[in-house]
Amino acid sequence: MQNQSKKVTRREFLGLSALGLTSLTILPSWTMNGVRIAPSDRVVLGFIGLGRQGIGDFHAFTHCPGVQVVAGCDVDSIKNDRFRQAVTAWQRSKGMPERCNTYEFYEQLLERKDIDAIAIATPDHWHALNVIHSCQAGKDVYCQKPLSYNISESLAVVKAVRHNNRIVQIGSQQRSSKEFQTAISMVRNGSLGYVKEVHVRVGEPPAPFNLPEEPVPSNLNFNQWLGPLNFPVVHYNHKMCPPITYPELKETGDWAVWRYYRETGNGFIGDWGAHHFDIAQAALGMDGLTPVEYIPAGYNGTKYATMKYTNGQVVTEQPFREDKPDDKGINFIGEKAWLKVARGYIECSDPNLLQKSEQTFAAGEYEVSAPHMQDFINSVRSRKEPIAPVEAGASTNIFFCNVNIAHELGRPVKWDPVTKRYFDDKEAEAHRLYYYEYRNPYKLPYRDRMI
Repeated sequence: MQNQSKKVTRREFLGLSALGLTSLTILPSWTMNGVRIAPSDRVVLGFIGLGRQGIGDFHAFTHCPGVQVVAGCDVDSIKNDRFRQAVTAWQRSKGMPERCNTYEFYEQLLERKDIDAIAIATPDHWHALNVIHSCQAGKDVYCQKPLSYNISESLAVVKAVRHNNRIVQIGSQQRSSKEFQTAISMVRNGSLGYVKEVHVRVGEPPAPFNLPEEPVPSNLNFNQWLGPLNFPVVHYNHKMCPPITYPELKETGDWAVWRYYRETGNGFIGDWGAHHFDIAQAALGMDGLTPVEYIPAGYNGTKYATMKYTNGQVVTEQPFREDKPDDKGINFIGEKAWLKVARGYIECSDPNLLQKSEQTFAAGEYEVSAPHMQDFINSVRSRKEPIAPVEAGASTNIFFCNVNIAHELGRPVKWDPVTKRYFDDKEAEAHRLYYYEYRNPYKLPYRDRMI
């Protein structure tokens, strides 16, 4: 092998490996979950990011008939081991060939010619490059929300997706849930009358990074975890990358907290805004568009962060439910009635329009949705747009990034959703949540490139 490696380049070796593995997928029709799948309908997946969310997404995808999983990638070797064990155990239970390769660098996975689509569950600051490079490699993509860390990344991703003619589904799985589909339909069909005001509770903006530095464990390539991040203050702390241990192979403690710091995420405004602002946008028919003015809480007596659309509709970040003010959800206030919706909960002021429904979920139980994954798989096969296309993810990302920019600047910012520019606001344009220079050698493709 050492002698051969001198004669074969890395790219050639990966290409040969992929061709060799492809032969294993060309099998007669087989049955999965009781459904007979033809080889031409099979969708082969690779996963980038194998933490708590990634492993959950894998289990959700296993409920989709005709899906095969052959590879995964993570910067943590223990997470790679866990993923390999989970995949091969599932394959064994279904009578499929047992094979699952794992990689430390996602570029190696993208070299595989036998992979049709990529599922991404990396930290937000990696999403843009992961999606863009996957599209350039000819893969369709299921990307966990939010689409990216900042606005310029989202705009670049949209260009990459359309330039390469790929299918991309954003992991805003609430769009595939019954209560939210009902709410969107009721707003759109006029059941509530004209909706001028929407109250959305998502939570607080991000805080400055302040975790103490700790030694990096040997199983983690933290430099690769940082990737394009160019904020020197960010260093390793176990809360950023929750460790998992043998033999349980489960994370300890809370979900990774990188999402709640300015340098690595967008706080609850982004984490939950990618869900609830997304539903508000969908219901109001604003996919692909955004509010034009963002007024932070406290500015000139403004009690709640207020976002205004060009047609006069207003969204505020405030409690949507008086009896549970800290719960996260949405209240659409129409001329005829109001409609409140959250995970497992929906209620209308007019009982004739809707019967109240409410249920509870265990922690993390709502974070994946097999119907949302199935919608993506259907789109991969049909080449029709999924329920949460890339433009919707980009507009929601622009929405909550501008909420945070206005908050940090302490004043309103005005945005043109057509030109995707600010109205004569150099300070907002210079903000990291609009654009920041990646650290070397990373570059953001498509940033200044037109389709």
